[in-house]
Amino acid sequence: MKVKVISRSTDEFTRERSQDLQRVFHNFDPNLRTQEKAVEYVRALNAAKLEKIFARPFIGAMDGHRDSVSCMAKNPNHLKGIFSGSMDGDIRLWDIASRRTVCEFTGHKGAVRGLTASTDGRILVSCGSDCTVRLWSVPIATAMESDGTSDSSNKPLAVHVSKNALWAADHQWDGDLFATAGAQVDIWDHNRSQPVKSFEWGSDTVISVRFNPGEPNILATSASDRSITMYDLRMDSPARKLIMRTRTNSISWNPMEPMNFTAANEDCNCYSYDARKLDEAKCVHKDHVSAVLDIDYSPTGREFVTGSYDRTVRIFQYNGGHSREIYHTKRMQRVFCVKFSCDASYVISGSDDTNLRLWKAKASEQLGVILPRERKKHEYMEAVKNRYKHLPEVKRISRHRHLPRPVYKASALRRIMAAAERRKEDRRRAHSTPGSMPKESVRKRRIIKEVE
Repeated sequence: MKVKVISRSTDEFTRERSQDLQRVFHNFDPNLRTQEKAVEYVRALNAAKLEKIFARPFIGAMDGHRDSVSCMAKNPNHLKGIFSGSMDGDIRLWDIASRRTVCEFTGHKGAVRGLTASTDGRILVSCGSDCTVRLWSVPIATAMESDGTSDSSNKPLAVHVSKNALWAADHQWDGDLFATAGAQVDIWDHNRSQPVKSFEWGSDTVISVRFNPGEPNILATSASDRSITMYDLRMDSPARKLIMRTRTNSISWNPMEPMNFTAANEDCNCYSYDARKLDEAKCVHKDHVSAVLDIDYSPTGREFVTGSYDRTVRIFQYNGGHSREIYHTKRMQRVFCVKFSCDASYVISGSDDTNLRLWKAKASEQLGVILPRERKKHEYMEAVKNRYKHLPEVKRISRHRHLPRPVYKASALRRIMAAAERRKEDRRRAHSTPGSMPKESVRKRRIIKEVE
């Protein structure tokens, strides 16, 4: 007769300290656990509910500006630092950890429209409606971490005068050149008082400019004539131009896929494009109910944040048609600028009510030190919730968001209008000659033409 004996070593099961956990063996044979899926489903449901209970995305507001916050810039060399510029010409460097002003840069006589920091984080470039480009010396990290703010005011290293008012600025990800946008696109060097190169295509104002993160010589701009234009610094003329039906307010490149960029448009949507194939959008991101004013990608390249005239901040997946998260407060007004932090953990928004606001990128994320067992628990709950996310109850709880009443009513009205437009098109097509009204994709509908 064959007898099975369980043999266990005493050394493996003896605890070294009284606080150690007792070792337990699990038999994962599905025949022994007939209720395993039912148990996991309940855990997924509880995880979705707990995520809603602990969703507290708002961390705090940073006040100090006396007018609307018009633009922001990250410091690539310092995780806690962020620059902000306002409509009254005030520029501030903030310490996100303590939520206080570290340094003020005063000198602009009008609204600050563009801010960008050099690759090493030592020089800040600002431009505005007073037709000047100013270069500032940024305090080093050790000065930022000190308690005092005695060096609260700085003088510019250099002041360059432009012929026209400037609307945006951006620095190369790797290099010494930076670009400003206004009546034309000017390329500047830190050591030159005049532009190294200028580009012009049409007579309309350029309102945003962004350098490509992978190829330092490529940049994209958007203008008030509803165009998105590609420039190559190695050429003497612009490369390509895309004309849409409505104006693009801001552009952001995907840092992990540098051939792709997303445009924040005036028609409440964002459009993701492949720079090599501009005749069709890769994805249309819907949900805002008013013009999208600013956009910024996460350093991971998996999601981006948008700020809108409808007083909300939304976070989208890079390939998702609808937003993953919406942030709003009763006091927050029109959101003019948004940024992801350099570690992708936080979102910073600047709005018309003179405040910068700090949000968590994941609304229910636990701040502070997390023990290894806690982290494993969180990862397990996330995995279980992801496994059962298609089931109705889990899906309903995960997707539910509280919206401000004006946004809720406006989104319902937009859905009614979109349905009416579809019905109208279907009826026209039914009463027209077959083939005379072909169906047009949503990804192509907003594009008028591409010019080379």
